[in-house]
Amino acid sequence: MAVIENSDSIGPGGDFRLSEASAKDFLALLKPRVMSLVVFTALTGLILAPGTINPVLGAIAILCIAVGAGASGALNMWYDADIDAVMTRTACRPIPAGRIRPQEALAFGVTLSAFSVVILGLVVNWMAAAFLAFTIFFYAVVYTMWLKRSTPQNIVIGGASGAFPPMIGWACVTGDVSWNSLILFLIIFLWTPAHFWALALFKMGDYGAVGVPMMPNVAGERSTKRQMFVYAVLTGLAAVAPALTGLSSWAYGLVAGVLSLVFIGYSIAVLKMPEGDKRMAAAKRMFAYSILYLFVVFAALLADHYLMVV
Repeated sequence: MAVIENSDSIGPGGDFRLSEASAKDFLALLKPRVMSLVVFTALTGLILAPGTINPVLGAIAILCIAVGAGASGALNMWYDADIDAVMTRTACRPIPAGRIRPQEALAFGVTLSAFSVVILGLVVNWMAAAFLAFTIFFYAVVYTMWLKRSTPQNIVIGGASGAFPPMIGWACVTGDVSWNSLILFLIIFLWTPAHFWALALFKMGDYGAVGVPMMPNVAGERSTKRQMFVYAVLTGLAAVAPALTGLSSWAYGLVAGVLSLVFIGYSIAVLKMPEGDKRMAAAKRMFAYSILYLFVVFAALLADHYLMVV
C-alpha cells in the first residue's frame, strides 16, 4: 500500500514521468502463466474447428489472442493494485512493488487491447475480433471492476472470460460459433470454480484481509467444498461430451473420463478435509492437479484430432 501511496503518479496533476521498469516487469503484467493456458486452449479451438485457415493467419490469430489475454491481465493488475499490495500471493507484482506506475499499466493494457482486436479483425475476421473485444471487456470490467468485489459468485460468472478463448480460436476459422465450440467453453467454465475455490480455501486469510467475498469467506468451508464436488462432476461430464458429439473419438472420451475421475477424487478428498484444517493439503493438491487436468484434457483433444485425421 505504501509504495502506491508514495508514488507521485496518482491523481490529477501527478508526476507522469516513466518508471524505470524492465521488460520483465511489463511481461509480468501480462500474467504469462495464465496467458499460456489461454493460448493453448485457443489453439485447440482453432485446430478442432471445421475448415482450414492459412498457417500464417492462424499464427497471427493466436498471437492476437495472446496479446488480448495479456492486456486483460495488465488491466486487472492496474485496477487491483490496492488489494494486490495486501495479499501475500500478489504483493510482489510490478505495481504494488513500485516497479511500474499505475497509469503506465493502464496505458499498456488499453494499447495492447486495441492493437490485438484491430489486427485480428483486419487480418482474420471481425467476428473473432468482436469476440476477443468482448472477452477483454468481460474480464477487465465485468469481472475485475464489478463481480470480484461484490459477489461470492464472482469466479463462477467471471470465469466465462477464461473460457472464451477456444471459441475465439474456433471463430477465427469458421467466422461463427457452434455447439462443439460451446462444449470447449463449458469444459473451462465448469472447471474454473473447483480450480479457483481450491486456491481460495488456502488463501482465505488474504481474501478476508482485503474484503473480497470469495466463496469460502462468505459461505464457509463446508458449503464451498460441496460446491467444488458438484462442479468437478459437471466438469467431468463436459470433458467427455466431445466423444458424444463426434468432435473426438471414444479413445479421447476414455482418457477424459479417467482424468475426470481423478479430479472428482481430489474434490472428495477436499470434501473430507476437517473444518479449519490449517495445512489445507488436500486443497493444495487439488489446485495443482486442476491445472494439469485442464492442460492434459485439451492436449488429448489435439492428439485425438491428429490421430483421427491420420
